Amino acid sequence: MSKLVASFFVSLDGVVEAPETWNSPYFNEEMGAAIGQSIASTEAFLLGRRTYEDWAAFWPQQDPADNPMAGAINGLPKYVVSRSLDELGWESATLLQGDLREEVSKLKARAEKDIAVSGSGTLVRSLIQVGVLDELRLMVHPVLLGSGRRLFEDGEAAASLELVASETFDTGVINLTYRPGKSP
Repeated sequence: MSKLVASFFVSLDGVVEAPETWNSPYFNEEMGAAIGQSIASTEAFLLGRRTYEDWAAFWPQQDPADNPMAGAINGLPKYVVSRSLDELGWESATLLQGDLREEVSKLKARAEKDIAVSGSGTLVRSLIQVGVLDELRLMVHPVLLGSGRRLFEDGEAAASLELVASETFDTGVINLTYRPGKSP
């Protein structure tokens, strides 16, 4: 059975929105290697509607010769969790319908490598609540953004996480890996 792994670039004040606008000064070879290792261990992506729409508008137009991640992202299966989409236009994208816990558990049972969730904060919160997220990886950037969508909002259900790995990159980014812990 595979692991379901969610990854985020996050600011010190918890913002995960639009990392393409603030991540670049902190991106280095160490971060690239960590992301490359993550993608190499990925068999499929699980996306929420908003992330799917953003990715479907961007990645199919990317040339793998110019953007090495394009080949992996375009080539791997994508499973989309959405209540509002009826069909998907991106090659190798499948709409998941039904009970989230049940559908994700089926995906994990069939997969041999990791299933990655990138972005999709609302989906990740739901995955934590139904108990199917195996790892949460956060690349915490030494920047305060002041505003923007946060991974965890006020009023979310309490959850406990256990730190299982950490490393600090030369840029000050801290790469953290958590697994679900005992309920608080």
